[in-house]
Amino acid sequence: MERAEEMNTAATDINVQNFHIQVDQEEKLPSMIPFKVQESSIQLQTTTVAGLFFQRLFRVLFFVHIVLIAILVICLTIRGLLSAHSHNFHPEKWYPPLLTATVCAGIVAFIWQWFTQFNPSRALRTSFWLSPLLTCAVGVLFVLIGSAASLAIGVIAIVLALILSLYACWVNPRFDYATKVLSVSSASPPAKTTTLVNLSIIISTVYSCFLVSGIGGATAVGTVIDTLFILVILASLAWSMQVIRNTLQVTIARIKYLHFASGAEMDSRIAFRDTNKYSMGSVCISSVLVPIITVIRGSARAIGLIAGGTDEFMFSCASCYAAVGATLVNYGNRWGLVQLGVYNKGFVQASRDTWEMLRRAELEPIIDTDLTGSFCFLCGMAGGAICTLVGGTWTFALHKDYATEVSIYAFLIGYFMCRIAVAWPQSCVSAYYVAYAENPQSTRLDPTILFRIQEFQRYGA
Repeated sequence: MERAEEMNTAATDINVQNFHIQVDQEEKLPSMIPFKVQESSIQLQTTTVAGLFFQRLFRVLFFVHIVLIAILVICLTIRGLLSAHSHNFHPEKWYPPLLTATVCAGIVAFIWQWFTQFNPSRALRTSFWLSPLLTCAVGVLFVLIGSAASLAIGVIAIVLALILSLYACWVNPRFDYATKVLSVSSASPPAKTTTLVNLSIIISTVYSCFLVSGIGGATAVGTVIDTLFILVILASLAWSMQVIRNTLQVTIARIKYLHFASGAEMDSRIAFRDTNKYSMGSVCISSVLVPIITVIRGSARAIGLIAGGTDEFMFSCASCYAAVGATLVNYGNRWGLVQLGVYNKGFVQASRDTWEMLRRAELEPIIDTDLTGSFCFLCGMAGGAICTLVGGTWTFALHKDYATEVSIYAFLIGYFMCRIAVAWPQSCVSAYYVAYAENPQSTRLDPTILFRIQEFQRYGA
């Protein structure tokens, strides 16, 4: 308890000393006086020399890789257009469906962003029933394409749709709490949030169209090295989209945390500028680590549920794998993005400190059953499925041989774009939990989390 009090006191001192704050001098209670952050500086410089080195390294690597990918895409596009006829490639049948699917991804992302902002409760429930249906439709499409690869993907998609349906039924009792937390935390989003999200979606759409041109150029020639180029471009797409998404999360989480913790109102432009100026290296690192650790921990929990308490040989390593996942989450988790933005800690340190704080506040079982991450994932799945149906069915009608690859590319683009669109509510929820963990007695937070903790303690959930 003494350590928690010291952290609360330090956090308060930091917010007061490192921000130039203009206070509205109306006759209000001291605890209700709003703070408006006019200028901002980074609060804590606790990063080690090694951490600072890796932050700068990943920042440089990211921007250098963007330049190199741009050069590669331009060369592949020009070469593909010049040699298309000699390699029996039909650009007029390959490009229009995929480019249309990419634009469709941007439209669907705008819709998810708008839907979540104006009706978060219904958006969450819609994602849980819409995603399995669309995933099943995608599976049927792949089966109809008829190639060996598409049949395998189609079967996997149909099985995944069934799993998602069962999962939605399983977590149905959690919907009320999930919608309450999502609604409370995302209420009154920071000013210009919509502008930041919309700008990110537009940039992502343009960048995806640019990468599609390079993928088409590599497909036109179709050598082994071209296949490698396509994989490199897809890896670049994934990393770039994750960086855009995490930049949004760090920016908005910082603003919402200050609002929950002290009532401060920070200009979104200042927060966004600081994220790009001071935290970009850590954002690039988190964009690599978080997806990998999330997959490992998620699969470990799934295997643990399947294994149960049995001692069968095939599940003998389940507990070991679960321990690995539990250890890794200490060094990389999305909750750490909050302290990354607020205190400018390195990502690993921010993740470790935040996870320790969440455990002390008895929030680990609460966030383990939180549905915000599932909601964002299912939004991405639904968006990717819609884009697959748009691009895949069009290609299937024009040139069946291209249908499988175009459908896969369309899904990836749609998935990443929709994840960007719903990054802001996820960051609001993260800031809400971290603010509570740092000061559970805060009068600025409603008792939703406290009631949930008491419910878990009462029923031993």
